[in-house]
Amino acid sequence: MEYTLFKSIFNKQIFENSKVDLLTKIVLNPSRYVGIFRPTKPRAKIIQNLSQSHEIRFGDAFEKLLELYFQENNYTLLPKKVKDLNNEDLSIDQLFFKDNDLFFIEQKIRDDHDSTKKVGQINNFDRKIQVLKNYYPNDNLKGFFYFIDPDLIKNQNYYVKQLMVLSNKYLNVDLKVSYGKDLFIHLDKVFIWEEIENHLKKWREELPEFPEINFDLDSNETFNEIKTIPPNVFKELFENDLVYNEIVLCIFPTKETLYLLLDFFKKEKSYKNVALILENRLKN
Repeated sequence: MEYTLFKSIFNKQIFENSKVDLLTKIVLNPSRYVGIFRPTKPRAKIIQNLSQSHEIRFGDAFEKLLELYFQENNYTLLPKKVKDLNNEDLSIDQLFFKDNDLFFIEQKIRDDHDSTKKVGQINNFDRKIQVLKNYYPNDNLKGFFYFIDPDLIKNQNYYVKQLMVLSNKYLNVDLKVSYGKDLFIHLDKVFIWEEIENHLKKWREELPEFPEINFDLDSNETFNEIKTIPPNVFKELFENDLVYNEIVLCIFPTKETLYLLLDFFKKEKSYKNVALILENRLKN
């Protein structure tokens, strides 16, 4: 995979619409950012929120990335959305055929779950095996409980034991716990992991030290991303004195994006009330 494609996958999955998510979270729980019972000021809390969001989206980026790698290497991808025995929706992280074997992968970024969460992870894994055995009863099923980061191995012994239990529970199911390169050794595709490591190192070198919270640096890009946020969200952002002064003016310091929004609101009937609120703010 070319580095430009690798980079575009990560940037799109991790950073696209992150401003929309942040503004929506602020409105849903403004006291998390401006409440007096917080040891951090709004700017620090915003940076923390964006950092946490990027960490979560990092896993989504890897899911998309591995899917493309498997597709490039002639694996037959299968629909990842399935119904369980109770007709509830279930999503498989990776599901594909190769050489008469059916592979499925439950992937996580790192093995750092506490005792309660690791039990839930195994129960969810068991549930997915049941569904796949029902969907593909005659296929040789190979399942991987996969952690991408090989440097954090907290619960390996627990997961190995639990997968042994599940292997005895189901016929024709081969289950493994894998970390980092291990998965690609099993698939005989080590070069994929080596390329991922090289691209990832290069991509990280291009990242800023901290998430950028000045959304006016590229006001047109920000405007196009956030302009379709529902009117009630904008109303809460601009009407609440504390939120506007402590947060809105922090992330829109030059107000360039706010003026672009005002012009847009004036042309949209559903944003008429928001336009009046924002115009009054900018006049003052």
